[in-house]
Amino acid sequence: MARKIVHSDDAPKAIGPYSQAVQVDAGKMTFLSGQIPLDPKTMQMVEGDVVDQAEQVMKNLGAVLKASGLDFSHVVRCTIFLTDLGDFTKVNEVYGRYFTGAPPARATVQVAALPRGSKVEIDAIAVS
Repeated sequence: MARKIVHSDDAPKAIGPYSQAVQVDAGKMTFLSGQIPLDPKTMQMVEGDVVDQAEQVMKNLGAVLKASGLDFSHVVRCTIFLTDLGDFTKVNEVYGRYFTGAPPARATVQVAALPRGSKVEIDAIAVS
């Protein structure tokens, strides 16, 4: 996949592990539904704080990527949903560890509530 990170000095620099834009050639696109911190073996919410929840969410996304024959290097866009935008920095730290190269484009939004009382949900778009 040809992937080009787009950056403009005339727009604000990223304030977290994301790119201003990612440009890709047309290819096979995989749209990953939002993942919440459910343990896939028990289907129960993981115990712990937002860091523990974000870690499980990223593991869940990784499993879906793997099942698609992909990995985090194929992700070009994510949306992070938080019930408390005050958790932004903590979630960024976890999220950033999964993108070793140039991170994908991203939006982060605060929402009133998430399924099963989750503090974080993340969806993704990947291109191969």
